[in-house]
Amino acid sequence: MSTTLVSLITQTLATFFQIYFVLLIIRILLSWFPNVDWFNPPFSILSQLTDPYLNLFRSIIPPLGGIDFSAILAIFVLQFLSRAVLGVAALAY
Repeated sequence: MSTTLVSLITQTLATFFQIYFVLLIIRILLSWFPNVDWFNPPFSILSQLTDPYLNLFRSIIPPLGGIDFSAILAIFVLQFLSRAVLGVAALAY
């Protein structure tokens, strides 16, 4: 594989992880507001994009005292995956 293609794939993955991280942060912050209507288009799209990933961690760590700690684990895992994938891609050069 040429270095240009590897570079393009690496940049695409890095951008994806950054955008998804921002979407997760927005989703988590919006969960603090109980009056958010998750059926309105901008919020429902955000929910559809982030909830499947967050639900993986919600099944591992249930909410404790009304606080959802699973989001913290989800962010840590996303950051770990991001660095691991980009590290492996850097080794491919």
